[in-house]
Amino acid sequence: MPSLKEIKTRIASVNSTRKITSAMKMVASSKLHHAQVMIENMLPYESLLEHILKAFLASEADATNVYTIGRDVKRVALVVYSSSSSLCGGFNANVIKLMQQVADEYAPLGKDGLVVFPIGRKVAEKAAKLGYKTETKYVGLADKPGVDGCIELSTELGRMFRDGEVDRVELVYHHFKSAGSQVLTRKTYLPIDLESELKRDHERDLTSNVATREAQEYLKRKGTQTENRTEEEVKPLNDNFIVEPDMDSVLAALIPKMAHLMLYTALLDSNASEHAARMVAMQTATDNADELLRELNLQYNKSRQQAITNELLDIVGGSVNN
Repeated sequence: MPSLKEIKTRIASVNSTRKITSAMKMVASSKLHHAQVMIENMLPYESLLEHILKAFLASEADATNVYTIGRDVKRVALVVYSSSSSLCGGFNANVIKLMQQVADEYAPLGKDGLVVFPIGRKVAEKAAKLGYKTETKYVGLADKPGVDGCIELSTELGRMFRDGEVDRVELVYHHFKSAGSQVLTRKTYLPIDLESELKRDHERDLTSNVATREAQEYLKRKGTQTENRTEEEVKPLNDNFIVEPDMDSVLAALIPKMAHLMLYTALLDSNASEHAARMVAMQTATDNADELLRELNLQYNKSRQQAITNELLDIVGGSVNN
């Protein structure tokens, strides 16, 4: 059984640790409030812009772009978001685990078939340790989230995809759902994923006014088959989009904007998730410290009472003998 001095020393140590975890929890809570405001302001705008652009690309059969055309995957770029510091629970471990799962899926491409763009020191160190090819230029974005760095990264990824250096780009990050829930997310960045938008729509029928790529292709085939007919020409199915000045100019402006906003939104998502995970982890550590202090104080009081009882017994026993 430990002595009273050992128990007292441990109580002082746990109390000191509790002060640190409590302070870190308050700091994380303050940072979370700021990060939560930023992501809540940005996410609706980015989501709506992404929806509008994908709906346009999905419904207009002629709206083709180099960034929307898929090809055989021979080389993949992976943008992984983590933190640059620890003490945030399983936040970094979960991201690293998903990164390894994605890397295993693309293992048949060979050692040079995967390049990782780590954002955050933890995932950069792990990727280098695992032997993945990494581009560490953007690691510091996790410490100071900024749109300029995201634009630079988006430009580089777009150039690599356009020049055929990579055939697919994916994002791995935590989506901030609430202070107590962060959803690990894997998202296709390039080519632009229209399947998610098509799943949201419905096939064209007599009761629907939703236009899809399949419907446009059907109209084009139908128009080709009825060229010799003198009846009324088949009209375009979708009249919701009026493109000015022209389609190429609109796509050239919207696609880069959506691309860097996706990276910036994912960065804000990951940043808010990190602070939420750290706040929860520090709150749990503080609660554990409180429980341990209660047990140590109880043990100290019992040991002290037993020592006093033993001393009394010695005194009483000595007086009786005398």
